[in-house]
Amino acid sequence: MTSKILILPGDGIGPEIVAEAVKVLECLRQEHGLDITLDYGLLGGGAVDVLGSPYPEATRRQAQDADAILLGAVGGPKWESLDRPQRPESGLLALRTDLQCFANLRPAILYPQLAVASSLKPELVAGLDMLIVRELNGGIYVGQPRGIRTLENGEREGFNTMVYRESEIERIARIAFEAARQRQRRVCSVDKANALEVSELWREVVERVAKDYSDVALSHLYVDNAAMQLVRAPKQFDVLVTGNLFGDILSDCAAMLTGSIGMLPSASMNAQGKGLYEPIHGSAPDIAGKGIANPLGTILSVAMLLRYSLNQPELAERVEHAVGQVLDQGLRTLDITATGMTAVGTQAMGDAVVAAL
Repeated sequence: MTSKILILPGDGIGPEIVAEAVKVLECLRQEHGLDITLDYGLLGGGAVDVLGSPYPEATRRQAQDADAILLGAVGGPKWESLDRPQRPESGLLALRTDLQCFANLRPAILYPQLAVASSLKPELVAGLDMLIVRELNGGIYVGQPRGIRTLENGEREGFNTMVYRESEIERIARIAFEAARQRQRRVCSVDKANALEVSELWREVVERVAKDYSDVALSHLYVDNAAMQLVRAPKQFDVLVTGNLFGDILSDCAAMLTGSIGMLPSASMNAQGKGLYEPIHGSAPDIAGKGIANPLGTILSVAMLLRYSLNQPELAERVEHAVGQVLDQGLRTLDITATGMTAVGTQAMGDAVVAAL
């Protein structure tokens, strides 16, 4: 059966890196029998410019009809002065919520060829292979009430609400435990239960879910300690599960362990297996249009799309192996280059991966 993939290039470097990922999809279609159709849509700042909304109704219909979605990045200084509902990031949040993509899977895998590019000593990160499972539909980013108000004395006050229901905690915990069963059978839950009631409930529910997974070891860390441990001894982690805010911060920290934030893919999944796939970096407007952005995180997001939404694990492994081959050849974009390596641009890196495929 033909699978429908919606392509959302987005803003900044998004169109550049997505173009290279589409080359990979086209290669798989033409050379390896992948049965797909590609549709293109608008999301983020570009959608505001053309259609007046960061998440237009036309894009919503396309997203609902697709089997999987590949996204570049959204946002940039051009749209920062807009009211919050009109900003590009609001479009991305609306898309995730609309599709009920509650589970964000962010692998942090260090390719051995990039050990010297990590911010940490090679011996601390060599062999790193961890998965951060971030709850994506709840927490302080979407909790109500929120806003900025003026107090009686004339001073302004900003406020946000961190809230999690038991059902939201339970379903993300089960995702983490199921993932751990396919890995090293260890889950570390990250919270701030010593200061936040919402984290008290989080820990209680995670421990209750753990009783259904006696074959998986569960541990807990406060988020501040977890951040320290990520840079002290990152290889201690297998699967790390946490809420929306903490997961956002910790996964970006983990990205630098792998050499560059440009290397890391992500998947945002709903209960039916439909996923939104994107590199975890932003739109990088400072380098947009220069042809130097690293497309490997987006290409590896294609591998996740193949594995999780299209049930094509062999093709996913082909893509991952091709990326490894290119790194073995010494090809590097500027963010991961080192002495003795060959610095290439965005298109050349994409072409090299396609050639390896």
